Amino acid sequence: MPERKKLLLRLDPDVYDAVAKWAADDLRSVNAQIEFALRLALKSAGRSPRRSPPAQDDD
Repeated sequence: MPERKKLLLRLDPDVYDAVAKWAADDLRSVNAQIEFALRLALKSAGRSPRRSPPAQDDD
């Protein structure tokens, strides 16, 4: 498995709180929730990466 990229992300505190609540509701870490949201956005924009595990829906 390729090494995961690290980055510093600055977020508005209200955005962070909303993502943290969403992550808790989905039983994910904030980091995993951000990646999940980015993958959904990429898929919606028709820009999914080639080597990408599918975004997991917890329906």
